Amino acid sequence: MTIVFKVSDNVKEKMIKYYNDLKREKTPPYAIFQAQEADTIITLYESGKVMFQGVCADIDANIWIDLEKKLNNRIIDIKNGKEKKKNDKQVETISRVFDKYNTIGSDEVGTGDYFGPIVVAATFVAKENIEFLNNLKVTDSKALSDDYIIKIAPQIMEKIPYNAFILNNESYNKFYNEDLNMNKIKAILHNKVLYNMVSKNYNYDKIVVDEFAPSYKYYSYLNDVSYKVTNITFVQKAESKCLSVACASIICRYIFLKSMNEMSKELGSDIPKGAGITVDEFAKNLVKEKGFDILNKYVKLNFKNTQKIKEFE
Repeated sequence: MTIVFKVSDNVKEKMIKYYNDLKREKTPPYAIFQAQEADTIITLYESGKVMFQGVCADIDANIWIDLEKKLNNRIIDIKNGKEKKKNDKQVETISRVFDKYNTIGSDEVGTGDYFGPIVVAATFVAKENIEFLNNLKVTDSKALSDDYIIKIAPQIMEKIPYNAFILNNESYNKFYNEDLNMNKIKAILHNKVLYNMVSKNYNYDKIVVDEFAPSYKYYSYLNDVSYKVTNITFVQKAESKCLSVACASIICRYIFLKSMNEMSKELGSDIPKGAGITVDEFAKNLVKEKGFDILNKYVKLNFKNTQKIKEFE
């Protein structure tokens, strides 16, 4: 996996400092540095572009994408590295080819966040509900503010049939291993909520899932699952092209935000989202106050953040 985007000057400074001890000896032409953290190679170019390469490139890139959003109010699409402006109408101009169908679609949230659960949901959107969703300006949850999601999600959940599943951190940490990795977990959970929707016999024409893995790989993850949904249309950027996927992404985000709020109340402090530097600092303080074992309930222990916290101890 390769992810490329341009960073702001203030984020560039933090990036240079962060990767200082992880730099490779040889630097590619026109690069400020090339570093390696675990299985991800990071190259920062003089132009300000940064490239992440490796199996976990998305997780490493999200650290800096989250920081761009926090420090500079920039929203970067991790799939194409392009910035979305506040008044960007790019989403509106994307052809929603699935509006002519009744669709079941699924999406997930939380896979790139150190704290908080993984939430997967599927929805059924009939053609007669498209106008209702358009009036709410429903689109990919990543293009909407959390405040707006909190406002519209209950309206969607009241009118649009859905099924959601929350994988809490303790369960995630219990089952995650080399054989049951993040993509396999995602595939199993997508299959679970899709099967629950299909079982209700809605009059759907197509099942749509955002393509996070090649179709053959997705189905291979389900080899040990008894009940499989196989008639799936896999689409890149499906959240912007199919309303049932967009609704699922909004519902997932809403449930995730509620879960994070509940966890913050338990800990007596607002938990930062993502997997960046602010998350590391929060986790270090939490361990210092309550001990390392507290993390099992609140974080995904396989993330690289855990190793940094262990080194801090």
